[in-house]
Amino acid sequence: MEPLAKPQAKPIAILQFSPTVEPGYFAEYLDAHGHRHTVLRIDQGEAVPAASTAFAGIGLLGGPMSANDALPWVAPVLDLIRDALSHEVPVIGHCLGGQLMAKALGAAVTRNPVREIGWGALRAEDSPAARSWLGDISEVRAYQWHNETFALPQGAQRVLTGDYCTNQAFVLGPHLGMQCHVEITPAMIDAWSADWFADVARLGPLPPSVQTPDAMRAELASSLAEMRQVSDRLYATWCLGLRH
Repeated sequence: MEPLAKPQAKPIAILQFSPTVEPGYFAEYLDAHGHRHTVLRIDQGEAVPAASTAFAGIGLLGGPMSANDALPWVAPVLDLIRDALSHEVPVIGHCLGGQLMAKALGAAVTRNPVREIGWGALRAEDSPAARSWLGDISEVRAYQWHNETFALPQGAQRVLTGDYCTNQAFVLGPHLGMQCHVEITPAMIDAWSADWFADVARLGPLPPSVQTPDAMRAELASSLAEMRQVSDRLYATWCLGLRH
């Protein structure tokens, strides 16, 4: 059973950094459970909020750029994350968003040993923190598209891990940073797959951590349904910390 969260008066701010990396299922979940949210199109020049306290929570999406890139919005986003943590406004990060969270907390963002694209197996850690966030979920197929990864920030606990990327999700109090894309939708997979050939052109023989678009679609129905259980559990637990 999912934890129950109270409705909040303030909206959740969702920061979007790339046109094709949309809020996806994250927004669908928030809508279905009565949590107001507003999408800030950082990719279209909208300003990063200077303070977190106007929001019930901060959601960070993914993107093809690196948290280490010298983009004009990176430093303000890092400042916003640190402000949110200081005011106990919960932050949730998806892929790049999780990397930005780790970087804001002083942890390194570096190249992952291998490229990860497509569906892959993840395991929950055997810890009180993992059980608090994931319940009795122990294994899941989750969607990936990344070539960098984050180290664990000081005080954070890893709750999900995988064979090709050790740090798949960490928690720190009410905050959740993820490397995987639990927010993915079929439409987003189709949009991203248009860039697949360009993305893997320099890899040579495909490593086992990279699926073709056909392989992704072949297991879409089964793996997406499995991952939705994790999405719902993680989002429900995160929503418990929203600032009302």
